[in-house]
Amino acid sequence: MRTSPMPKFSLVMGTVGRVAEVERFLQALCCQSYQSFELIVVDQNPDDRLTPVLDAYQGYFPIIHLRSERGLSRARNVGLKHISGDIVAFPDDDCWYPENLLDSVACFFQQNPNVDGLAGRSIDERGRPAGGRWDKSPGPINRYNIWRRGISYTIFLKKYVVDRVGFFDEDLGVGADTPWGSGEETDFLLRALQSGFHIFYCPDIVVYHPQPVISKKRAFSYGLGTGRVLRKHNYPIWWLAMLIGRSLGGLALAASLGKWGEVGVRWASLKGRVVGWIRDVDGSN
Repeated sequence: MRTSPMPKFSLVMGTVGRVAEVERFLQALCCQSYQSFELIVVDQNPDDRLTPVLDAYQGYFPIIHLRSERGLSRARNVGLKHISGDIVAFPDDDCWYPENLLDSVACFFQQNPNVDGLAGRSIDERGRPAGGRWDKSPGPINRYNIWRRGISYTIFLKKYVVDRVGFFDEDLGVGADTPWGSGEETDFLLRALQSGFHIFYCPDIVVYHPQPVISKKRAFSYGLGTGRVLRKHNYPIWWLAMLIGRSLGGLALAASLGKWGEVGVRWASLKGRVVGWIRDVDGSN
């Protein structure tokens, strides 16, 4: 039973090119057992395709409809300027929440007042891991296990963490005008850890997300982003060597099974990580 005031969530969602998926997320919010939240939609569409959908849900919960230039990090930074909640989250426009998610997160923070942020797992509609490989055991996040314990749409941070860390790096992430197609949430969490905040991973906290369809081009872009974050945050060379070793192992396994499409994607990702690492942090060679 709660003994402290119910915290309010600010959900910052950047979106472009999707309508049905956004409506699915809105429907999931209507079904939440915990209703103290606001949704901040940062619309990057060139038209008003989302306006009728958002208008239809305005009577159910607060929705702030904003616009921004392309880029996921840009969208989040625009949204962060309008948050009023105690806990901040960054749902993807194609994810959806189980009905007890916000209640579970609020209860976790009430029971663990010294924890500054929480991250969970991503699963698809069949309950399979989505978007990566996730640790099965709970525990604190550090700079080495963060790669298996944090993806943007499963992260919940207390507002004072966001206030201290600042904005997302707009050179990172999908839609940025740079080669670095991923890594913005990892960079943000690493900066939070460097500021002394305690971020916890709980695999019982889950968010639904479709299995990603990744082309070789996208895999290379994602790999570049990972490599850049590794270099930006001064990871030791042995860590990169370990990642390369694991990637080569996965690539060899895929080849042994005749999964040549997967081999191409894995190779593109590995090449991107190495190229991203060897470039200077300002993006030059």
